[in-house]
Amino acid sequence: MSDARRGAVLVCAAYVLWGLSTLYWPLLEPTGPVEILTSRVLWSLGALIVLLSVLGRWVRVRALARRAGTLRLLTVAGALMGANWGLFLFAVLNGQVVEAALGFFVTPLVSVAFGVVLYRERLRPGQWAAVGLGAVTLGLLTVEYGGPPWIALGLAASFGTYGLIKKHLSVGAIEGLFVETSALFPFALAYTVVLQATGQATFGHVSALNTALGIGAGLVVLVPLLLFGAAAPRISLTMIGMLQYIEPAVQLLLGVLVFREAMPGLRWAGFALLWAALAILAIDGLRAAR
Repeated sequence: MSDARRGAVLVCAAYVLWGLSTLYWPLLEPTGPVEILTSRVLWSLGALIVLLSVLGRWVRVRALARRAGTLRLLTVAGALMGANWGLFLFAVLNGQVVEAALGFFVTPLVSVAFGVVLYRERLRPGQWAAVGLGAVTLGLLTVEYGGPPWIALGLAASFGTYGLIKKHLSVGAIEGLFVETSALFPFALAYTVVLQATGQATFGHVSALNTALGIGAGLVVLVPLLLFGAAAPRISLTMIGMLQYIEPAVQLLLGVLVFREAMPGLRWAGFALLWAALAILAIDGLRAAR
């Protein structure tokens, strides 16, 4: 198997696992989204410490610690990552998986909009068409939902901004993720201590299975991240961009087929317009890359 093909397989596996993780979080009930998030942070950080030790990467972390500007940006990226994780967990645990999928579908269009607003980038005709269709989609879905799809917009904005920051940083995937997760650690630890002290915690108190699943939350996050990190150097950014829609596609299927969320005709029409916009954006990107 060629290196590029291996990279494509790895990145597909990462996106599928991210999509399937939607099935994992409801298993942790009655644990709420914030407690799941804090557990996810704590156990992810523990796993990253082990991983950095096994790979002998602490030298890179120490070098990174001397770059104050990079540390500040990674701290902001960590806050955005935490907000994105928390909002996604809230959506899944409150029967809004379809809207979460919408947010991840919209993210590429948000990235294009950031390019125009922040960097004064000039859009090609195909990009203008995609952004225009995206705006029509959001208008249509706002009517259908009876108000703006705030969860989708929040997910798209937080992940789009996170990607914007990471784009300008030359940092190893594991080292960067360690710093980002470390930025969330004090808040996660404080929240966990308060829950335990006030008797409101569920992890360690409901059942052994609930506790084990809470610990497993870190691995559920880390495994696809490591697969993605291994894949990224092997394939082009264009290919990664084309394959990124696997994750929200899996989420959408789970929302409709497993969680039985309502999908009225107008909502399907909105998604169809959005997919048309993304197809135009992908074709335009492929032409520009030639």
